[in-house]
Amino acid sequence: MNRVYSLKKNRQFQYVYRRGKSAGSRELVLLYVRGGKLQVGFSVSKKVGNAVVRNRTKRRMREAFRPLIDQLPGGLYVVIAREAAAQASFQAIGRSLRYLLRKQSLLPGAPA
Repeated sequence: MNRVYSLKKNRQFQYVYRRGKSAGSRELVLLYVRGGKLQVGFSVSKKVGNAVVRNRTKRRMREAFRPLIDQLPGGLYVVIAREAAAQASFQAIGRSLRYLLRKQSLLPGAPA
């Protein structure tokens, strides 16, 4: 994923945590705040596993999000991994992410 789309500052993450609308699934939680420029951050806590597991989970989340960037409206997104994400396959993470985006009416073809 291109660095232009990354949330980098703790202040940005905290803003999304405070103001964002959340939706959850078994593997992931999605927080979204409307905004001008599309930016996304990924969060994986130590509850998920050791550094190797956390980094692998974060890479899978980034790669599942990447093809959806062109279809999404601008705003700030934070994707948080739950413990089940560590054992989930790449396909399961992708399905979960698309489900959460449709649940918040952010993907085309989403329920109104």
